[in-house]
Amino acid sequence: MEPAAARPAGERRAGGSGAVKPRGNGSRDLELKSTLRELVIYIVFLTDLCMLTFGMVSTDMYYLNKVMSHVFLEPRSSEDNRSGFTSIESRADFWRFAEGPLLDGLYWDKWYNNMTLTLQNNNSHIYYENLLLGVAQIRQLKVRNDTCSIYPYFHTFLDGCYSEYRYRAEDRSDIGLRNESEWKYTSASSLSPWYWGSMGLYSSGGYMFTLPKSKQESMEKLAFLRRNSWLTRGTRVVFIDFSTYNANVNLFCIIKLVVEFPATGGALTSSHIYSVKLLRYVTYYDYFLASCEITFCLFIITFIIQEATKIVKLRKEYFTNAWNWLDLLLLVVSILAIAFNIYRTVEVSLLMEGLLSDAHAYPDFYFLAFWQVLYNNMIAVNIFFAWIKIFKYISFNKTMTQLSSTLSRCAKDIIGFAIMFFIIFFAYAQLGHLVFGSQVEEFSTFQNCIFTQFRIVLGDFNFEAIEAANRILGPIYFITFVFFVFFILLNMFLAIINDTYSQVKADFEVIPSQELQIRDLFRQSCNKALVKLKLKKPEMDTNPADESLERKDISKLSNGESANEKSHLKLSPPQKGKEELHQRYPSTEDTDSVTAQSYVSTAEFQQLCRYTAELEKQLNKTNAKLRRIMKSMQQLKDASAQ
Repeated sequence: MEPAAARPAGERRAGGSGAVKPRGNGSRDLELKSTLRELVIYIVFLTDLCMLTFGMVSTDMYYLNKVMSHVFLEPRSSEDNRSGFTSIESRADFWRFAEGPLLDGLYWDKWYNNMTLTLQNNNSHIYYENLLLGVAQIRQLKVRNDTCSIYPYFHTFLDGCYSEYRYRAEDRSDIGLRNESEWKYTSASSLSPWYWGSMGLYSSGGYMFTLPKSKQESMEKLAFLRRNSWLTRGTRVVFIDFSTYNANVNLFCIIKLVVEFPATGGALTSSHIYSVKLLRYVTYYDYFLASCEITFCLFIITFIIQEATKIVKLRKEYFTNAWNWLDLLLLVVSILAIAFNIYRTVEVSLLMEGLLSDAHAYPDFYFLAFWQVLYNNMIAVNIFFAWIKIFKYISFNKTMTQLSSTLSRCAKDIIGFAIMFFIIFFAYAQLGHLVFGSQVEEFSTFQNCIFTQFRIVLGDFNFEAIEAANRILGPIYFITFVFFVFFILLNMFLAIINDTYSQVKADFEVIPSQELQIRDLFRQSCNKALVKLKLKKPEMDTNPADESLERKDISKLSNGESANEKSHLKLSPPQKGKEELHQRYPSTEDTDSVTAQSYVSTAEFQQLCRYTAELEKQLNKTNAKLRRIMKSMQQLKDASAQ
């Protein structure tokens, strides 16, 4: 026999009559109660995830990054504008920065009144509070000569050719004096992450050296390398790496300053400053976060078991629901985040002691910071999808149902519109890149063109730069793009949504709202919880809302009751009035029975409304065809008569 849970909605058999009975309000009440129970559990899970997420970040990270940016990136005074990191435009500017602001920032040996600080164990404290861990490291990557093709006519004028950076074109031969590590190529660990710069993807090896603990020795070493041409025409990138630790806020700050020397000449600068909390469990609050992590893992294990049970039970039908796909995505991201957290914790405990054992070596905390930032990103994505999942539990709300119905109905129209929109959008992007790419930075690459055009739609644009690049095509491009994309296509998009929303709203006006029923169920659940906790006395009087729910809960009726008695409990007027009505109209009781048996659910009523609308359209089309046929027959009759 087929179990009752497996039967379609709206098909419950009443008593022994064998008549098909639609799903009653009792089943809907049970469904609402189950949804509310799941919502409460999920809110607890979401609260735990929020505590875990916001416990990993703090405003101290922002202020620490700001302090380090002020020390190393900004010029110290208006007189030193050319010596700042962001002002580097050539190899000479690089050496000026390395021998000036860089050393002044790394070796903080002066108090605010120019008194010399007493350094403990020859350790530097940047900005008085941040301990420099070990020493700084400088690394460069080069390309070989003759790695590009020269036109034959220019062979007599050029003695070398250095292409842009590629891994296969990388120069790994010994250079210069060849007696120290900075003149010999050093291969990096296979686990070290590569760097994605503005001009290429750079490997983790190269020609590298570390600065001494003394500021004077570091200055002499940098001057020695500058005089012996450590930087050459083949140099494509230079990395400056160092790490600090602030015990006041228990934060590590890993700093990477990058200077790229493209094949076109000049220099491009970029920087990455990561403030991360690698030592996780120090204070009592950290141990509270550890308990949140354990609770989070238990929740994930429970959700995995629930989803596995659903997949086994529903099989292919499980993957037809969009919410189930969101649940799977949330679980996958959560599992990856847990794996990253375990890996980072193990690596920190294994590498921390080894990295700090030698005070004259460079501790590579960038590797740990990379995984910590990746873990933070996974948690951020995880909590984003966790908040989105709340819509699943508030789908009984009328407003949310209207929103979901609107999006589902107009999905096909939006997809068709999107194809037309992006054809025109990418056509303009390619036009802008080809016309303005060589002169305007916003159009220098195809990706920049796409983002620039989205900014134009939002009203953020630089018309003067476009006009200066091409006085004829510039205004034509701008005016036509704004006209077609902003005034026509975007308004078409809004019209599609507005039209669909109007139809959905009209359908929902004739459907009774369930929000009052949900509110009553939620109030009942809260009252029962307070009574069990002995915070509230049980109510002796029956709540009118409870009485209405009891009247609507047809699942509590016995199988021997007839359909007429059920309809009497659900829809009948007062008993005296019904008897008088039955005496006058004997068929009223049968009509009530038919009305009770023909009860439909909200989803079925929506389907019937849509079916009626489609049927009306088909009838109108058929009527129009019949009119055309009658008109043709009349014309044939007139022609035969003539």
